[in-house]
Amino acid sequence: MHENDELEYAGFWIRVWASIIDIVLLLLITMPILLSIYGAEYLESEDFIHGPMDFLVSWVLPAIAVITFWIYKSATPGKMTISSKIVDAQSGRQPSTGQFIGRYLAFFIAGLPLGLGIIWVAFDKRKQGWHDKLAGTVVVRKNNTRPEKVAFENKT
Repeated sequence: MHENDELEYAGFWIRVWASIIDIVLLLLITMPILLSIYGAEYLESEDFIHGPMDFLVSWVLPAIAVITFWIYKSATPGKMTISSKIVDAQSGRQPSTGQFIGRYLAFFIAGLPLGLGIIWVAFDKRKQGWHDKLAGTVVVRKNNTRPEKVAFENKT
């Protein structure tokens, strides 16, 4: 992306904005598919999963899409909108595919205790949620306007 002096850790609210963009995009893709399969009853039902196609469209497709964006762009469309990307927390380089998959799965863990692991971004010095900490990643963005500089342990 840029040299460390031109980066800042992406904070809580800017990441919330990126997540909203991603959720809206995913809903624009998945809801028409789900409504064409299950009809309007899909929106009224209290079932967690309505069937195999619901599981595929609501869980598998988004996982594949998000992880693919991370692998090829180090960001989802929402993160690209805010000029941020996911990098390895130690080197600043692109995380491995394993780190991206672990980060995705750890996001569910971070959300379980009332979202505490996600809200943690607001209070952490490096703006890491639990999913970032577990995967060894940070989210950085251009335009350093904060006093906290990005620092990586290894530059090799």
